[in-house]
Amino acid sequence: MFESLSERLNKVFQQLRRHGKLSAADVDAAMREVRLALLEADVHYSVVKDFISRIRERAVGVEVSEALNPAQQVIKIVNDELIATLGKPARLNLTGQKPYVIMLVGLQGAGKTTVAAKLADQLRNQGERVLLVAADPYRPAAVKQLQTLGDKIGVQVFTEDKLAPPEVVKNAYAAARKGGFSVLILDTAGRSQLDDSLMAELSAIHQKVPATDTLIVVDAMTGQEALNIASGFNKAIPLSGIILTKMDGDARGGAAISIRSVTGIPIKFLSTGENLDALESYEPERLASRILGMGDMLTLIERAETAFEAETAQVQAEKLSAGQFTLEDFSEQLKQFKKMGGVSQIMDMLPGGMGAAARMQSPETTEKGLKLTEAVINSMTVVERRHPDLLNASRRRRIARGAGTDVQSVNRIIKQFREAQRMFKTFKKSGRHGLQGLMK
Repeated sequence: MFESLSERLNKVFQQLRRHGKLSAADVDAAMREVRLALLEADVHYSVVKDFISRIRERAVGVEVSEALNPAQQVIKIVNDELIATLGKPARLNLTGQKPYVIMLVGLQGAGKTTVAAKLADQLRNQGERVLLVAADPYRPAAVKQLQTLGDKIGVQVFTEDKLAPPEVVKNAYAAARKGGFSVLILDTAGRSQLDDSLMAELSAIHQKVPATDTLIVVDAMTGQEALNIASGFNKAIPLSGIILTKMDGDARGGAAISIRSVTGIPIKFLSTGENLDALESYEPERLASRILGMGDMLTLIERAETAFEAETAQVQAEKLSAGQFTLEDFSEQLKQFKKMGGVSQIMDMLPGGMGAAARMQSPETTEKGLKLTEAVINSMTVVERRHPDLLNASRRRRIARGAGTDVQSVNRIIKQFREAQRMFKTFKKSGRHGLQGLMK
């Protein structure tokens, strides 16, 4: 989402680094470029005005003029002020009497139903007993979609036909208390636009159950309109937080920077993909780091820890330390890698230099390469994966046909695998083991 903005800001920073000392004119020129970059990213003009004013005030003062590296000091100031603009992190309110009620509201198409499942999955993994409530009888297949998602993550879904949503929610709350559920997540109805009937229904639901959190789900790709939507809902029912969806899209990203300052409502989560585990807690420092092209290694590490199951990782580490590495292991690593998100998302989390190097090859090309590698390995028999030496010319032709590619592509993938295999054998001989060896 922030790729264009990051590129623009990094060009400004590169210009600043060329100056040994920074004059007021240098700072003004840089701030003009930063202002334009933010406005083009659809950041609200009042937020941009205050942001630039605060940076300039600090950048022309003693803080920069007496710094050993003035340009780096300005970048630090931009980072500090961006974090301040993004606001403090906010967490779910899981306090008081159980079941805790999380009410999701928003317009149609924002992704409420998918977010409800993502949130349920996350809370279930944290040890909570979650009940999803289908409170949207209007959108075709909304109830069925929630049931399908509930089955996928192993979370029960409460439904009742021919009852108005406020009554459904009231009965679900009673059932949750009786059934020993600790969290109730309400997937409420949306509309194509704000209207009185929607707000009346949401107010009625709010009066039926004691919501500990009322979160608005907003599509980040709507730009500044997201601010108006959040403000409109907040006038009708008290919102405690925001969930921004489609943060992996090609929108300009201004809503994420503006929404806290304009509405005063804290952001609690970012939805960063279609997978049910693609829901991140809002961390302003990490988001600012991504926007400024500094990467987000902490989130990348956390995703890796979640994706790579401990038992599988341990078995693979033992194989690598023993110098063993088969195509079957290679296939398993590809599956774990895919759980971390798309290639473009992973590259966005790499710090500037590493990310730029990774982007020399487009994410689309890399993604295709991974899919082709997976298809080639899946076209092999189990014996062939475990014993690649068996792959003679006729077997390679059969594998190529099965994967829908040519023999040259199969040969290239096997060659890459051989190189990786040799590398791990080298680590074993030198006394360095597995991935730890790469760090020495």
